[in-house]
Amino acid sequence: MFDNKSVLITGGTGSFGRKFTRTLIEKHKPRRIIVFSRDELKQYEMAQEFNTPQMRYFIGDVRDPERLQQAMRGVDFVIHAAALKQVPAAEYNPMECIKTNVHGAENVIKAAIAAGIEKVMALSTDKAANPINLYGATKLASDKLFVAANNMVGYEKTRFAVVRYGNVVGSRGSVVPFFEKLIAEGATSLPITDKRMTRFWITLQEGVDFVIRNFARMHGGEIFVPKIPSVRITDLAEAMAPGMPTNVIGIRPGEKLHETMCPADDSHLTVEFSDHFVIRPTIKFYRGDVDYLTNNVEERGTPVDQGFEYSSGSNPHFLNVDEIKAYNVRANA
Repeated sequence: MFDNKSVLITGGTGSFGRKFTRTLIEKHKPRRIIVFSRDELKQYEMAQEFNTPQMRYFIGDVRDPERLQQAMRGVDFVIHAAALKQVPAAEYNPMECIKTNVHGAENVIKAAIAAGIEKVMALSTDKAANPINLYGATKLASDKLFVAANNMVGYEKTRFAVVRYGNVVGSRGSVVPFFEKLIAEGATSLPITDKRMTRFWITLQEGVDFVIRNFARMHGGEIFVPKIPSVRITDLAEAMAPGMPTNVIGIRPGEKLHETMCPADDSHLTVEFSDHFVIRPTIKFYRGDVDYLTNNVEERGTPVDQGFEYSSGSNPHFLNVDEIKAYNVRANA
């Protein structure tokens, strides 16, 4: 569906944007790929790696609505990946997090409607479900904005949806590169916040592929959640440094023991498909009822039981130490 189309990625120099760009170039034939971000150095570095004729690099910030409108002219699809994502940094810099994650989302929506974009997919996070930190709260607000945007368009063609998934193996600022750095520096123990802690686990390529599939699946208004495994932080430490002691340092500001992607409070809205869940919108759209039990590629889902919750702590699929090692190898491939 991306052949001969123009695609814009906000925050396009990040881990997701780079992998998404590589996937589009290798597996599709887009007319243009527009990388929209505020860091000129990262754009320069990315341009050394991705310099095919369809590449475009736009310096801009999602806080700037006029620049977004300029960048979206003639664009067919938008992936909104720009965000301030570090949990402790958001706790200490709340207004900056709100400006980017909430006001920036609003600006993307308005620019997409003005430009007549066909489809917009916003990236969310497991921390947006039952949030206890500011980052999660801003992403929940962003999710709500993108869902409600399907009502804002009136009879125009633009459709909006959200993809929510867990921790990306090896992404910048995450635990895997942090542990790798400590191990390389000769650490004699690894710091963990709590031995009970669990997280959802997904490789960057899996995340990109899931987003691409959902562009075809979406009606507009869905939150797509992949079925992915969980890991225990103690098993991760053992996989990366067998036999090395761990040091419990306590939970950081705004951190959870377990992450949730489909909250129990949304169970009446949640539909289970073979490899993913869909959380249906809480509001009715102007265009009437949409059958979210069947998506646009004719996959059929089933409503979950009342009270169902999809949590990393109760997930039926946990990776063992050997499987974590294999995941980490795949993530670096």
